[in-house]
Amino acid sequence: MKIGICADHAGVQMKAELISYLQRKGIEVKNFGTDSEVSMDYADVAHPLACAVEKGEVDRGIAICGTGNGMAMTLNKHQGIRAGLAWSSEIGRLVKAHNDANILVMPARFITVSAAKRITGTWLESEFEGGRHLRRIQKIPV
Repeated sequence: MKIGICADHAGVQMKAELISYLQRKGIEVKNFGTDSEVSMDYADVAHPLACAVEKGEVDRGIAICGTGNGMAMTLNKHQGIRAGLAWSSEIGRLVKAHNDANILVMPARFITVSAAKRITGTWLESEFEGGRHLRRIQKIPV
């Protein structure tokens, strides 16, 4: 599995910890930036991550910003992306099981790094349930 990951300035430290966590699990990681705590615009890293997921260059993605909302809004502009914002392991499971989220978004200013690792692990281990959920996600594209 290959995971793309990005963060804005608020999520740099969390992203670094998650890269190490994923690599210890034997997962290849492609870093889309940023690697600096200097203020920047989340869209500058979100769009390249979304394009890589859509093209199949990475299997899934993880995006981190202060609240997670800016990343989620930007990522979900892409027709092939279902970015789900999660702040707990149960939400992480549900964004995969019910929404088949191909990008996990987390709020760096509202969760701990250990919580982010738990959420990520749960999301990676979860399977899409299909059924009624498939019908629903098929109605998302405009």
